[in-house]
Amino acid sequence: MKKSIPPAVASACIWALLVAPVMAATPAHDVQAGRYRVEPGHTQITFSLLHLGFTPYSGMFSGISGTLQLDPAHLSASRLDVSVPVSSLYTPSDRLTGELQGADWFDAGRYPNATFTSTSVVPAGAENATITGNLTLHGVTRPIMLHAHYVGAGVNPMDKAYTVGFAATATIRRSDFGIRTYVPTVGDDVTLTIAGAFEKQD
Repeated sequence: MKKSIPPAVASACIWALLVAPVMAATPAHDVQAGRYRVEPGHTQITFSLLHLGFTPYSGMFSGISGTLQLDPAHLSASRLDVSVPVSSLYTPSDRLTGELQGADWFDAGRYPNATFTSTSVVPAGAENATITGNLTLHGVTRPIMLHAHYVGAGVNPMDKAYTVGFAATATIRRSDFGIRTYVPTVGDDVTLTIAGAFEKQD
């Protein structure tokens, strides 16, 4: 039996289809400078790694908080600080989700948050940038590099907040952060795919 889409979900999808082209039409150089705060309802981090050499396996973090000091005219002066609650980790398997939050993996009890603080932002064309910074995960801090892409900006017609959105990717080795369980049977290289929405605060 074919399941129907709940009205609330259908409405949100319609809004997204209508709004996205409007927001994405804003040229990157026209984005408003200022202080932004992470909009947690539409910001998420997906991680993916090779499982037993057969398939990539993915999970997600949500509930992200943080700030972005954005200066489109002088992008190198921008700064990003975010915090990710490890307890927000989700996979399609409840059992695996519990294991990953446990002491053999992320150990959310001892290390409840992962954080990222940028140290440099280097433009790479009109709508891209390389963001270098320090990632603290599982009690270990190491430099990583994010490849960021500007998606769009404008006034969100639903909450009237001026919003800017980015997509970013990065690759890290989990063993560098002391998470070595089942390496190399379960992959060491982890791909991060980030969707970041930020609301202007001033």
